Amino acid sequence: MVLLYDLLIELGWDRSWAWWTNFTAVSIVLLTAAWIFRVVVRFMLVSIFHKIAGKTNTSVDDTLVENKLPKNLSRFVPYFFLSAMVQSWSNGNPAAQEWLSALVDVYAVYVSIIVIRSLLRSLRQELQKRSQFKDKPIDSYIQVVMIFLWGIGLLLSFSILSGKELVYFFTGLGALSAVIMLVFKDTILGFVASIQISANDLVRIGDWITMESHGADGDVIEINLSTIKIQNFDKTITTIPTYQLLSSSIKNWRGMSESEGRRVKRPIYIRASSVRFLNESELDAIEKVERFSAVVIAKKNDIKAYNAALKANTSIPLNGRNLTNLGLFRSYIQTFLEQHPSINQNLTVMCRQLPPTPNGIPLEIYAFTKDKEWKAHENISGDLFDHIIASSAYFHLKLFEFEQQGIPRN
Repeated sequence: MVLLYDLLIELGWDRSWAWWTNFTAVSIVLLTAAWIFRVVVRFMLVSIFHKIAGKTNTSVDDTLVENKLPKNLSRFVPYFFLSAMVQSWSNGNPAAQEWLSALVDVYAVYVSIIVIRSLLRSLRQELQKRSQFKDKPIDSYIQVVMIFLWGIGLLLSFSILSGKELVYFFTGLGALSAVIMLVFKDTILGFVASIQISANDLVRIGDWITMESHGADGDVIEINLSTIKIQNFDKTITTIPTYQLLSSSIKNWRGMSESEGRRVKRPIYIRASSVRFLNESELDAIEKVERFSAVVIAKKNDIKAYNAALKANTSIPLNGRNLTNLGLFRSYIQTFLEQHPSINQNLTVMCRQLPPTPNGIPLEIYAFTKDKEWKAHENISGDLFDHIIASSAYFHLKLFEFEQQGIPRN
């Protein structure tokens, strides 16, 4: 309280009412004049920048105007004006002159940071237009620089107001390091995570990622210092702390997007009771399928040669080798996939039989469509399975489905 009282005395609090009236009147006049000068200069700067932007082909000047650089530059006008008028403003009081000069200098520090922020935002906007930076977490680095600038600005303001060297405040930060770590824990973790994400190329803007623990499944639209924004396919937005990408399990679908195809991995279930050997007349009917005729003929000739060499009694199907409807159907699906124009033959193309389940015998289709776009991929997959499901009847197979109680199955 004593120090505060001494400060007020030094500033002239106990001066006459006439002195304070004069000081207040001068303050109003000077601040009003500073504001008017700033408005005039702002209008001039904005007009000049707009004219320059209209005459050039580059987008840099447009970006500077969009991020309010001319308006923020005009904020320096009150600083220069008030700095020149401090002596008259203080009304002959040296202490008041010293404090007014300090306040004007603090204002200059604030304006400098605002101008630098406009430049950094313009830089970010220009970099994001370039393909090599479009998927990089530029926001994270800009935010780190801004936090550093605001921290320096705050310390510099304290130094100006207190009259002490800036080094004095830096030495005091050591004692506050534990508090700083606690207050800025998420920011520090996010900064470290951003560096690791960028260095290891874990996630880019535009990647489709899935994080089941956070209910996120969609495209990354923003990576900044503290959060990552994901636009889910239902158009909702999920916000996740940046450091969670390093501590939680994520699935990045970028590999699929950059590959030559998008995977189809889906089974159909065959009723085990419908699996049996095929007789000659049934084989002859299947042989008429044009895309599959050569395969059936080759299999029949191979089996006849094998059974003839073995001298097997083919009147009983268990003797020697015979074709089953399930095995032939699996070969048909394989042939169908290998001849399909929308399936990438450079990648794995396979129809495989999985272990039987209570729901039947699974035949799994494993292939890759050439078109990776979601809608087109699903349409191709649907067409594949429409044909495969309809084809099962020609091989005298029945697909599994649950029976409703009281309704007999045909």
